[in-house]
Amino acid sequence: MTAQDAEELDVEEALAVANDRAVRGPKEPHSSRETPTTGPGAHRAKDDSPHKATSWPEARAVAERAARSAGRRAPVSVTVDKALGLVLAAPLTALTDLPSFDTSAMDGWAVAGPGPWDVREEGVLAGQAEPGRLTDGEAVRIATGARIPPDTTAVLRSEHGRTDDKGRLHPTRDLAHGQDIRPRGQECRNGDQLLPLGTQITPAALGLAAAAGYDTVSVLPRPRVELLVLGDELLTEGLPREGLIRDALGPMLPSWLRALGAEVTAVRRLGDDADALYRAVKKSSADLIVTTGGTAAGPVDHVHPILRRVGAELLVNGVKVRPGHPMLLARIKQDQHLVGLPGNPLAAVSGLFTLAEPLLRTLAGRAAPEPYAMPLRDAVHGHPYDTRLVPVSLRGDDALPLHYNGPAMLRGIATADALAVVPPGGARPGQELELLDLPWATAGIQVCFT
Repeated sequence: MTAQDAEELDVEEALAVANDRAVRGPKEPHSSRETPTTGPGAHRAKDDSPHKATSWPEARAVAERAARSAGRRAPVSVTVDKALGLVLAAPLTALTDLPSFDTSAMDGWAVAGPGPWDVREEGVLAGQAEPGRLTDGEAVRIATGARIPPDTTAVLRSEHGRTDDKGRLHPTRDLAHGQDIRPRGQECRNGDQLLPLGTQITPAALGLAAAAGYDTVSVLPRPRVELLVLGDELLTEGLPREGLIRDALGPMLPSWLRALGAEVTAVRRLGDDADALYRAVKKSSADLIVTTGGTAAGPVDHVHPILRRVGAELLVNGVKVRPGHPMLLARIKQDQHLVGLPGNPLAAVSGLFTLAEPLLRTLAGRAAPEPYAMPLRDAVHGHPYDTRLVPVSLRGDDALPLHYNGPAMLRGIATADALAVVPPGGARPGQELELLDLPWATAGIQVCFT
């Protein structure tokens, strides 16, 4: 990042503070505005919040523990075609031998005894009932996947045989006993464990379950999430006007939550109505309630008062991460939690990765991804004492930090592959940093938008 980029970041953050004040009124020191991370005087910044924010790694650990404390969720039975991305609630055991009968591995001839062979007129196709027995010196045309006739010695591939002018079949190379025959039970026997409890179901696992005879599988259900979009200043269509801004979180967050494995049961736009927020929280039966904005202490920031009103236990009250510092996590009931995201778009994304992702992943029974790191192509300025999450693009063996990474900006994250975890003080070119993959940047089951 150049000095000009750093200055632009400070300007963006200052504008975000000004806009937030204009709409919501004055904020306390622990409001949703972000402390400047670069520029003159940044090294003199102090953590003067009235409460002690949680470190970024500990906040993620708290979210995981909160999900585990909710208790094991009851398994559900779903059809195989609906199971992608879910986690097995019981081991997947074979319901039959695989293959369930001897089958041909190639197109060719099933032959009995040494050649040459007389070829039967009829052939054997996949899906037919058990074919007639072969006798020595006899062959029959056979298709891949077809059932092997009794007393077959081997399958001679089409390209390895020729017929003479009398119609007799001759091999053009040596043929071993049992060649190109898939024997019954080669892959598994009835009752064998195919996949253990806790396996996340991939497309290949779906195919295995179907091949093993399953119509339905027992899985942990997707965590149910209700999204509450707060703020009177938000427009749902048209251009920003008269102090009003377009809502970016309402369109963005449901798909993002689904990509993290959740079932989004409702999206409610509540404005800055404290009573509406109270009723929505009290009536919700979701595993996780996600709110946007209103997590600070301004005149229309209602999340904290409502949490006190419903008797919630505040587990995380601010996180030492930029953007996204004023995020929170609360336990409303033993099996219900609330994640309060900041109102700025990239700050909300930071909250998703910090608190919602580990909580949803643990509720769904999925294992944490293996951490990995890549070297930075360019330097990244850091916050004096907080972690920063910076959008990066993966270029070969390097992670390229992207511009437009202020708390109110989405332009950088829209083209990113991952978020780099930048330690306090920043990172130099070539320094390896932990990366958090965006759900759609990795091929596979995490991309689940339906």
